[in-house]
Amino acid sequence: MTKQPQNQQPLKYTVQIEAETASIYEKVKTVIPQFEWPAIAPYVAEINRLKKEKNAVILAHNYMTPDIFHTVADYVGDSLGLARKATETDAEVIIQCGVHFMAETAKLLNPNKTVIVPDMDAGCSLAESITAADVRMLRQAHPGVPIVTYVNTSAEVKAECDICCTSGNAVEIIESLESDTVLCIPDQFLASWIAKQTKKKILTWQGRCEVHERFTGKEIKAYRKRFNGDITIIAHPECPPDVIEAADFVGSTSGMINYAKEKRPKRVLMVTECSMSDNVAAEVQDVEFIRPCNLCPHMKRITLPKILESLRTLGPEVTVEPEVAARARKAVEAMLAVDEEKARKLANKRVA
Repeated sequence: MTKQPQNQQPLKYTVQIEAETASIYEKVKTVIPQFEWPAIAPYVAEINRLKKEKNAVILAHNYMTPDIFHTVADYVGDSLGLARKATETDAEVIIQCGVHFMAETAKLLNPNKTVIVPDMDAGCSLAESITAADVRMLRQAHPGVPIVTYVNTSAEVKAECDICCTSGNAVEIIESLESDTVLCIPDQFLASWIAKQTKKKILTWQGRCEVHERFTGKEIKAYRKRFNGDITIIAHPECPPDVIEAADFVGSTSGMINYAKEKRPKRVLMVTECSMSDNVAAEVQDVEFIRPCNLCPHMKRITLPKILESLRTLGPEVTVEPEVAARARKAVEAMLAVDEEKARKLANKRVA
């Protein structure tokens, strides 16, 4: 637990709260020690109470810590999954437990709702690696080339691009475009991974995720040697190429989670942000998770006390300038339309 926001007093653990949260603790008892629960449970109880009172919904990214992910979140998932859920909720207030660009995306899709991020300083190295001016420069340098932006970018950057993508749908998005050359920004490692799966020429930007870029192929090979090869290694496509080459499976955060749940490997190394292993381990207890613990300092700014403060004050609210929002929304909606068309085709194929 981090220190309380200013003027917020610690909550007390009572017999009533113990009983009220007992079933919730059962979900996380393998990843949250029992001695820590009395400090966590009062926040869980109060947040869940206030959500109903304020008609709020909590969207939590896969990198949130288990005390958030499993106890107060209404919807969990990767960037794409949360973007979809943001369009489906009837709640008047959306609390985005993730980083700032995710809250912006939720606001783009829900312009008339209150969207809140518990800490405005929860940023992203990828989002900060490129600006709207940079995209305009790329547009001038490569006239006629469509620009696909990773959702890990600001609304201003999305507004200058043609369509968004996530690591989960990037290849499908690229393939949906008619051009033989595509600009894929800003993650150079994601672009490198995409380039190996398409015949299109992929141009990119030199952006990197500060969490994933720290992994190395040498480190991954050392883990395999340590366990005499008896380990399954799954990696995020934001990792460097030598890491991707050393992995058994590469996919988005949701793809990695689904792999662990469906394949049930005896021992697995998730090469991504550390908290995700904890979240999956709470649900897949027959799998041993080896944790190469690289933490995202921005994601870790989101805490239960800050979520509680956000519900009490309905702030800090995320806003996007209307003209920027209108153009950025088109890029996000274009991405969702491709996903919906893919889902429709799959459904028709099953029926046939």
